[in-house]
Amino acid sequence: MSALAQRRALLAAFVAIVAAFVSTSAPAQDRAAERAAMIETIKGHARSGARGIDPVVLETMATVPRHRFVPEAQRGAAYDDRPLPIGHGQTISQPFIVALMTDLINVRPGHTVLEIGTGSGYQAAVLSPLATKVYSIEILPQLGKRAAAQLAAPRFDNVQVKVDDGYYGWPEHAPFDGILVTAAASHIPPPLVEQLAEGGRMVIPVGGPFATQFLMLVEKRRDGGVTTRQLLPVSFVPLRGGPSR
Repeated sequence: MSALAQRRALLAAFVAIVAAFVSTSAPAQDRAAERAAMIETIKGHARSGARGIDPVVLETMATVPRHRFVPEAQRGAAYDDRPLPIGHGQTISQPFIVALMTDLINVRPGHTVLEIGTGSGYQAAVLSPLATKVYSIEILPQLGKRAAAQLAAPRFDNVQVKVDDGYYGWPEHAPFDGILVTAAASHIPPPLVEQLAEGGRMVIPVGGPFATQFLMLVEKRRDGGVTTRQLLPVSFVPLRGGPSR
């Protein structure tokens, strides 16, 4: 079985689990048509840029109920292609950015992924069917506990969330095949580079809150060397925590 076929088979199993959950968990509408429209918008952004998005990433996002990961007051706009506030000065990222960052870390079955900045839990939910294990760290207890409760459903049982300072990563579970940082750092945290597996990728926004931020791709070569590439300007909330230990 090819790698793509294997990923599609895993996704099909995930879709079946989601369908079973939805059928037994009304009152909320599934809103599949809105997700389909969201995916078309993401494809439009990708066509206008320099790269496409892996179809398996898009198929995954078409199954994850984004409206369940935003506050009730924001659910009417859950599938708009824009960030939304989730409380405590934080946001859920624009769907296109979620798709792009997920695509860039090139996650595959068998991979272990680290997410810094759990937020609402939506990005971890998107990673869940693509990776074998997802570890996610949130520094704000209120968000971390809420996201962990959302991700406690059986369909996300490969996601583990903890409340901690994500700057220092999660060394007990390193090395990671992919690391995804969902808040802008002033620099690339050395502990995260150290915990990246050889051949692994990290995607991180870098820049100050009042300066231009850029999405950066960090790759660790098989010889242990590191390369970085600046991709596109972005706007993220600042990464909290860091060198105070």
